[in-house]
Amino acid sequence: MTGPLDGLTVIEIAGIGPAPFAGMVLADLGADVVRVDRPGTSAVPGLPLGPRDDLQGRGKRSIAVDLKQPRGAALVRTLATRAAVLIEGFRPGVAERLGIGPAQVHAVNPKLVYGRMTGWGQDGPLAHTAGHDVTYLARTGVLHAIGPAQGAPVPPVNLLGDYGGGGMLLVAGVLAALWRAERTGAGQVVDAAIVDGAALLATQLYGLFHSGLWQDRRGANLLDGGAPYYGVYETADGRHVAVGPLESRFYAEFVRRVGLDPETAPAQLDVPSWPRLRELIAARIATRTRDEWASVFADGDGCVAPVLSLAEAPDDPHLRARGVFVDEYGVRQPAAAPRFSATPPGPPALPPPVPGEHTRAVLAEWDVPDAEELLADGVVAQA
Repeated sequence: MTGPLDGLTVIEIAGIGPAPFAGMVLADLGADVVRVDRPGTSAVPGLPLGPRDDLQGRGKRSIAVDLKQPRGAALVRTLATRAAVLIEGFRPGVAERLGIGPAQVHAVNPKLVYGRMTGWGQDGPLAHTAGHDVTYLARTGVLHAIGPAQGAPVPPVNLLGDYGGGGMLLVAGVLAALWRAERTGAGQVVDAAIVDGAALLATQLYGLFHSGLWQDRRGANLLDGGAPYYGVYETADGRHVAVGPLESRFYAEFVRRVGLDPETAPAQLDVPSWPRLRELIAARIATRTRDEWASVFADGDGCVAPVLSLAEAPDDPHLRARGVFVDEYGVRQPAAAPRFSATPPGPPALPPPVPGEHTRAVLAEWDVPDAEELLADGVVAQA
């Protein structure tokens, strides 16, 4: 492994969504992440996804452990004595019932950082109820702000809650707790909740709302599609370009390149005239194809970009020049990020694992004495 986290050992209890994403980020940055899977399960429960296509498993090793057996939970506690971090995404209380909760793990490794990933958090009226990205965003006010003025709010896939407000916040919390553990020798619990993280991402939005600079309705503000110079327009070929020249000097260049008459077009900040300005911009954009506009704005500061599909994005010249996407194990995928000058992460050391693929190897490497007995008794399984 290479990267700034080389030498860090992480145990990830298998789950879905943000916790596996956090484990992937740690593995991308060089950590040795061992995922504890259930014997006989797929990589992503509920989805017909082959294990090698579960990209959030890249760089990880997998052992299959039956946590419902007391010896399975005891094995995880044994492994935890050799780890710096454990992350799990159970509902509150489940890890404790299995015997791998924070108090049970800290009893054998007080320095360990225990990362917990949930939607609602470890406490509160909804803590024990189910939810998903869209329901967490709904209660934080974030979902209300996303979508067209005339119509319902639009779910932002599951990027804003699960991964932005969830997995990334868990990574930040784990690294912060590791910093303290290294200085004090004391581990702690990191309670990362999607509702906390989604609200945190909206901090500036709430500041603008408090100051009166943000209206509490969609399509009426600077950054939600209300401003005609910050949004998406359809091109002549039915595709789209993104337009975002917020600053006056960038807007002046946009007006020139798009072909508007600055003498007759409404002023940029003339809010009552925004509907007319939107019509003018839309009419101009509709005269050329997406790629023609991309050529017009290829250089300079007009702040216009083609809206690329998932299939197209990896071949974008800028993204290709930076290596934003890589081809590993036959799958084109985003590369590790961010970038480090002294300890750059390399490509994933391992492809996404089949659940239980590394059971024997990990048990041998971590000196588990009764490994063969555990295998024979079905406490663990080798894929």
